[in-house]
Amino acid sequence: MAPFYSFFAELQLLLILSFGYFLQAQIQYHATTQVPARWTNNNLSLPSPFSSVRIILLNEKPNAKTTRSQGTSVVESIASFACGFYSYYGENNPTYFAIALAKISKSENSGQEILSFGRLIWVANRNKPVGNNATLELLQDGDLVLKDADGTLIWSTGTSNMSVAGMKMMETGNLVLYNNENKVVWESFDYPTDALLPGQKLKAGRKLVASVSGNNWSEGSFYLSVTSHGLFAFYNADVPQLYFNFSAPAMVESIELNYNTSSSISLSWSSNPNPVFTSPLDHANMSYMKFEPDGHLMIYDDNKYESFDALSDVLDTCDYPTACGNYGLCSYAGCSCPKGFALDNVTDARGRTGCLEINSTTCLNLQSQYLLPYENVYHFTYSDPDAAVLKGTDIENCKEACLKNCSCKVALFQYLNLSYGNCFFPSPVLTLIRGRTRRYYYQSVAFIKVSKERGSKSGGSSSIHSEIIAGSVIGTFFLVGLIAGLFWFLGFRKKEDDEESLEDFLDQLSEMPRRFTYMELKIATHDFQKKLGEGGFGSVFEGNLENGEQVAVKRLEFFGQGKKEFLAEVKTIGGIHHLNLVRLIGFCAEKLHRLLVYEHMCNGSLENWIFHEKPLQPSLDWKARRTIILDIAKGLAYLHGDCKQKIVHLDIKPQNILLDANFRGKISDFGLCKLIEKDQSQVATTIRGTPGYLAPEWFLSVITEKVDVYSFGIVVMETICGRKILDSSLPEECVHLLPILMKKVEEDRLINMVDKSCQDMWLHRSEAVELMRVAIWCLQSDFTRRPSMEMVVKVLEGTMDVETNVDCSIQCPTTLAASRGQAELDTSTIPEPEVLSGPR
Repeated sequence: MAPFYSFFAELQLLLILSFGYFLQAQIQYHATTQVPARWTNNNLSLPSPFSSVRIILLNEKPNAKTTRSQGTSVVESIASFACGFYSYYGENNPTYFAIALAKISKSENSGQEILSFGRLIWVANRNKPVGNNATLELLQDGDLVLKDADGTLIWSTGTSNMSVAGMKMMETGNLVLYNNENKVVWESFDYPTDALLPGQKLKAGRKLVASVSGNNWSEGSFYLSVTSHGLFAFYNADVPQLYFNFSAPAMVESIELNYNTSSSISLSWSSNPNPVFTSPLDHANMSYMKFEPDGHLMIYDDNKYESFDALSDVLDTCDYPTACGNYGLCSYAGCSCPKGFALDNVTDARGRTGCLEINSTTCLNLQSQYLLPYENVYHFTYSDPDAAVLKGTDIENCKEACLKNCSCKVALFQYLNLSYGNCFFPSPVLTLIRGRTRRYYYQSVAFIKVSKERGSKSGGSSSIHSEIIAGSVIGTFFLVGLIAGLFWFLGFRKKEDDEESLEDFLDQLSEMPRRFTYMELKIATHDFQKKLGEGGFGSVFEGNLENGEQVAVKRLEFFGQGKKEFLAEVKTIGGIHHLNLVRLIGFCAEKLHRLLVYEHMCNGSLENWIFHEKPLQPSLDWKARRTIILDIAKGLAYLHGDCKQKIVHLDIKPQNILLDANFRGKISDFGLCKLIEKDQSQVATTIRGTPGYLAPEWFLSVITEKVDVYSFGIVVMETICGRKILDSSLPEECVHLLPILMKKVEEDRLINMVDKSCQDMWLHRSEAVELMRVAIWCLQSDFTRRPSMEMVVKVLEGTMDVETNVDCSIQCPTTLAASRGQAELDTSTIPEPEVLSGPR
């Protein structure tokens, strides 16, 4: 879901661009000036209904012309960047020296040129605005200085005596000071404020700091920083509160960020000695990245008035600290207040409200305070285990510590069991996350401190308070209704255009699988009568096409994609062909229907043949198991190395390995897969997959193809041992397979793990042990030491040997999740009710 703030940002941009300035023939703007030079913020500024602008330098972007029809006239627009004095009307008209997006529009009929401005993307004096008659001077000694009307120095580049010859507004949006050799002495790109332009980098020691609001460019409450440890986003309090991190597996020399128009975001390690966070978009599309006042990292294309949330694949709406304000309980149903709290009728700079204590808790009334428990309430600070006040404690100690600490307003207990967990006292108390559709390895409970003093206030005071609450509620409903109506109106106007644009989009896609109508698939499945299984994203039904071909039809019942994103993914998956991948025959994208049509696999999934859960259940012999393992390896090697884009499956498990009539294994269910460009090393995404099959680096937010290698190792162990990685029906010490594996490695008794229920497996136990060593090679905790799937295939085919220095100290992800406190799963990936059994 795009953040609510982005709608208003786009609306503000549209309003600003609607009011342009007619260019007079005698006024010409230049991109360059020489030393010395001086400009004054005075009545020469160009007015608008919202702000005033005094342009100093302006440069047009190359190849940035666009044309559009406006009635009977054709309007040509040229994208530009302009630096100058910018003032948003308000108290004392605070003025800033800044760089803004600009456009010069020219009507072919009238020949009239209009200059319009977009959002500011760099501000020099954001915390020290100036007033009328402030001056900007490029001094003879090379320093660029901003002074208020009384001569007070506000800001400077500090470039005196550095042989500066002039100043230039670059076509990239970079303001530079250069010397006589035309070399850059100083550049605004080195000092980003809250935005990044294509090719700009955020170097170590610098931050992106969000503004207070859309019309107050002072530093706000959120900042984003890059270090040699990764990328981090904080809410800036007395003790900054971390709400997002993308950690490197170890300290690295440098980091680079990449993103694309599908909102995916990735960090990759580079050889640059400085850690960087960069926005490598094509200059021609006029896009930029902005860290917004609500903590969202947004990507904008102001030609199309589109925006993308760069972290939407990692953070949900409720994961942001101010989503529901102070003490607000955030869920997908909206915001609510805890018991003992009322809606605050005061909004912040972004129009958000929070919750207020009805009876305040202070250090003077400790004896009258108690803790209200809220089960299944989480907090964004869990992404920072070091924020815990008490570690390895029990729930009673956590509660007692909060009651004795008058500054503790909320205690959060994060735990695997009530006798062992971490205790957090967040301050200030911001949004609390409740009733998630995502699940965690750990559990969480919040204890909100309230006062027992109820009804002590006078009736008049109570009445006034009630009126305030009632007024707040009515006002809120009115505002929500107004906004909902606006969204409905915009959506109604776009509906027909969206349908037409979808058909245009389909026409542009080549080599797509067959497109079915919903009615065709309804007939083929006899109205979806015979269900073969259920997965996290929908149900699978048996069907027969008109040519008699038997198929498996997967009906997606929960999805977060739009039609175009769904079709783009279908094109990618439909374009891969390999003997060991289940073939995608076709799809349906009609209105709200999303269906995928796969080849039918008559022997169902691998789990039916290796886990002995039913009496007299058939079992696979050694040769069949080894062949299937090789088939899986070949399928993964193809996905990782032989496709146009590297495809990481992210959910390799026996349920997703299907068997044909000859018991050859094929990988299925690409619902969680992630595409990675060949020149990217890693991507960031929400934790996906199934407990037990997740690699340890998931909890560092490091996703490479090696997560599939780890999952493959788990599947190999399950296939050889004939048991599940997690089996709650066994005694506690035997529930998880990996600790048993580590113990057997230490004792050199791997042979005892071979499936004894199958006589043929026991006859080939020595070969099975060698295959277990391949699995251990794939399960190493350090993902950089795991083999590629291509190497695994070579070992299985006998053309290569397993490395001799394999690290056998395998980490159990469940334990790691508890210690780091940041293991999170999509609801769709929890094992129950994932039952992909039966033929497909």
